[in-house]
Amino acid sequence: MKFGGTSVADSKCIGSVVDILEQHHKKGDELAVVVSAQRGVTDQLIDISARLPSSKDASDIEPLIKSLQTRHMSTLEEAAPGFIHEVGPIIEERLQDLHNILHAVHNLRELTPRSKDYIISYGERLLAPIVAAALEQRGIPSVVLDGCEAGIVTSTQHGESTALPDCDERIQRRIRPILKKSIPVIMGFMGCTQDGIVTTLGRSGSDYSASIIGAGIDANEIWIWTDVDGIMTSDPRVINNARVIPELSYLEVMELSYFGAKVMHPRSIEPAMRKNILVRVKNTFNPTHPGTVIVRHQRPDHRVVKALTYIEKVAAININGAQMIGRPGVAKAIFSALADREVNVMMISQGSSEANISLIVDEAHLDIASQALSPLLSQGIVREVIQNRNVCAVAVVGSGMVGAPGTGGRIFTALGKAGINVMIISQGSCEANISFVVRQEDGPRAVRVLHDEFCLSEAIDA
Repeated sequence: MKFGGTSVADSKCIGSVVDILEQHHKKGDELAVVVSAQRGVTDQLIDISARLPSSKDASDIEPLIKSLQTRHMSTLEEAAPGFIHEVGPIIEERLQDLHNILHAVHNLRELTPRSKDYIISYGERLLAPIVAAALEQRGIPSVVLDGCEAGIVTSTQHGESTALPDCDERIQRRIRPILKKSIPVIMGFMGCTQDGIVTTLGRSGSDYSASIIGAGIDANEIWIWTDVDGIMTSDPRVINNARVIPELSYLEVMELSYFGAKVMHPRSIEPAMRKNILVRVKNTFNPTHPGTVIVRHQRPDHRVVKALTYIEKVAAININGAQMIGRPGVAKAIFSALADREVNVMMISQGSSEANISLIVDEAHLDIASQALSPLLSQGIVREVIQNRNVCAVAVVGSGMVGAPGTGGRIFTALGKAGINVMIISQGSCEANISFVVRQEDGPRAVRVLHDEFCLSEAIDA
């Protein structure tokens, strides 16, 4: 079971977490728990670590440390008052370590990827002992482990590392014996290299941690506890009558999460998929709701499209030139140039004439992408590179689209009737996702139009 930042935001929330764990513990379930940092803490650490190398002084450090101390000690006192003298010194020691490394970053005027990972892992380091103490307060034995101690060994890439293939045996060896007698409380979001250097797993890394641990111990199920009732047909901030989807496939969730659905990270599904482990997404604050079940093959239903999502902060790059037609190696040159600058390409569309390739990248990578492609202009490989920031990418997801004729026609007819211009279209070979690009201001309206077109607010009939 993984509990996210909102699920452990304060002592009251942690009380709800312990209620859930106590209920399952009493039933005899063997539980491994993965916890995130408290809500907002990782963002604070990212922010200060980015500012320190260029700051005139280190005056921001003391207020941050004081704020973290007040917040975590207050949570400890309320959630586990009987363990203040045992856990309090652990929190103080870790805050002192954080204080020292932040000063080191400021004095050296340099933030390395390795140092950043170490700093931003402190949210979990401060919170996990409190959750474990809250369990002990209820008489439930617990053991605190960081990601490395739990057996999560990763690649050497900092900021977005991935678990190595041989993690399972190590996790099994370290976690299985603990399950028989207590609940391991594992710090999410982090692991370590084979040399023991701390790494972090990227956005929603605690979900990924839970899936890695679940696969490692051959769990029956992996439960992702969050602050919503499950995965929804669309963002409820855009669609007022968005509905929780009872069941989705691994593939559908990967497609949704890749295109901006915030419930799970795409990589979080992979370890569960490899071991064919059922995943549940549930609400910590409404635990009786069944939530969403994620499986390899869901029960068939009449629904062609399951959900819609979109990403706002993207940009389009159109690469044109008649000299590209029939010229081997053009695509290789384009994508090699982008890869060398670590630009992630989210969507690709190529005209049948081969004279145009359109790409969608993260808006933050647009300037770097343009710089990477400029040598291709001077070399005559392409004629022009045009960029457009005023776009968003929309994804229409559903395994029912596989082999269902007319779905694309319904999508683009509905958008046409609504006066929404589609700029780029992309469909993968899996057929479970049709993606397209529209003007940024048209994104929410496109989602609403298609949500109505496919009647996604109506309950699914099995």
